[in-house]
Amino acid sequence: MVSSRREHLVETATQLFSQHGFRATGIDTILAAAGVAKMTLYNHFKSKDDLILASLRCADEQTRAHLAEDIAARGGSARTRLLAVFEDLARWVEEPAFNGCLFTKAAADYPDARDPIHALAAEHKRLLRGFLEGLAREAGATDPAALAWQLQLLFDGATVQAQICGDSGAATQALQAAERLIDAATAAPSAAAT
Repeated sequence: MVSSRREHLVETATQLFSQHGFRATGIDTILAAAGVAKMTLYNHFKSKDDLILASLRCADEQTRAHLAEDIAARGGSARTRLLAVFEDLARWVEEPAFNGCLFTKAAADYPDARDPIHALAAEHKRLLRGFLEGLAREAGATDPAALAWQLQLLFDGATVQAQICGDSGAATQALQAAERLIDAATAAPSAAAT
């Protein structure tokens, strides 16, 4: 029961943070939505910042696990799996509950890079780039790290465009650009270049 109350608080807070932002979502709003007393919240978390950190850790684990499992389940070549990341993006931005990237919101609400909340958001982005780099390496990219950076910029840019402008077509454009980047990064050097 104790752990389920904690999980319920984290889940409720995450939904509210996603919808309204971190600073704009007060403790009273979270308590009302979760249907718990303030004492229950503070039995599990020392502060709102601790609740935010728990929310981000949970979202990070779930996001990366879902992405890894979904991409692996697709099978196929590493190139196909890299493109599947952008196919998932296209589905995500079409969901009615799409509110943009929780980690981008956290970094925006807590802009000081030394803040633990900002640092956790940045770590999430680094871990995702590492995942992309692994796939880029498997796909035979000549510079997997550079390709991972480029793909992450496309992914994050399309996410922000969809969030701010309501333009879900940004994901389709990102998929097409990713395909060109992957092809260029994995093409065998021409005989003239050697």
